[in-house]
Amino acid sequence: MTPKKNRPPKDPQACANGANDAVASAEDATQAQISRELRQIYEAVQGEGIPDRFLDLLHKLDEAEKAQSGK
Repeated sequence: MTPKKNRPPKDPQACANGANDAVASAEDATQAQISRELRQIYEAVQGEGIPDRFLDLLHKLDEAEKAQSGK
């Protein structure tokens, strides 16, 4: 028989914590990726400007509100 090396017994809690750390790390990486992509989309949308049809609609709504409050 070969003698066993003197290793401390495995702590189940320590093993679980290591697994939890790996999951948390993966979740953090995923969250960072989502944040980067959302920022890129937001910046692209900001650069598009407001369509003329939407501005016309807002103008009509303002006019309708003024007409309602004037009654």
